[in-house]
Amino acid sequence: MDAEYKKNFLHAGTIAGRVRDFGKSLIVPGASYNEVIQKIRDKIYQSGAIPAFPPQIALNFVAAHFLPSPEEDIFFSDQLIKLDLGVCYQGAIGDCAISIDLSGKYEHLISAAEEALLVAEKALKVGVKVSEIGAAIEKTITSRGLKPIRNLTGHGLGKYKVHTSPHFPNYDDKSKHTLKPGMTFAIEPFVTDGKGWIYDAGNATLFSLQNPLHSYNGMVKEVYEIIKSFKTLPFCIHDLITPKTPLEVVKKSIKVMLRDRVIIDYAPLVEEASGMVAQAEHSFLIDEDGAVIVTTR
Repeated sequence: MDAEYKKNFLHAGTIAGRVRDFGKSLIVPGASYNEVIQKIRDKIYQSGAIPAFPPQIALNFVAAHFLPSPEEDIFFSDQLIKLDLGVCYQGAIGDCAISIDLSGKYEHLISAAEEALLVAEKALKVGVKVSEIGAAIEKTITSRGLKPIRNLTGHGLGKYKVHTSPHFPNYDDKSKHTLKPGMTFAIEPFVTDGKGWIYDAGNATLFSLQNPLHSYNGMVKEVYEIIKSFKTLPFCIHDLITPKTPLEVVKKSIKVMLRDRVIIDYAPLVEEASGMVAQAEHSFLIDEDGAVIVTTR
């Protein structure tokens, strides 16, 4: 592992952990979703980093990939909340998530997710199979009468890349991948009292660039130039709104680029049986000596 990348990865994780704790402190009944997200984004920039992906808060039976449209807002009341954020520092990424129960009804889901993450952490060492990690997560969750979400996984973390191989399923998928020195990755158990599967639903507000070689003219070009500045990192509609590119222009441009397959969208991920969902996530590094470091503690 390159020494500079290791240093940056550790620093990105430190920033992410601090921003997560800051964001958690803002999530209280009556708080504005949009204001909380903006404060989290500002905190990341003030820390000398950039968002690795748009900070997002998924509510209740929505597991991930949710932001309200820019013209909408949500005020927290009694929801089960997943705060998921990533920090990119010099290309290295810290990715973490935490759940907050404002209803007082779902602490058992949160504790199951946190315990599963801790069990996974304790199992991490060079030579261990990814499937063994998944089996440990699954056993922890099911022992509490709950289910892991089987089609959401942890993932490798690369330079300017939020998702790389290998994937870390929250069950025993029989994978032969093993942990090796130099790996950087995130593990994120998702726990539900529903079916244990999610599907895409609703309008997407999150996107990423897939074909940077396309060309456009006029207002679409203005939006496209902003999109290209994100390179391989995901972005949201909110990122594209400027005095020169108001919301309606952005929406029309997004439609054009989706049609041309220049960008792809990420719709909200909803639990199949509308089960409540909790999430816990840390980023990890296995250094050249085989030591496992939790970067987002």
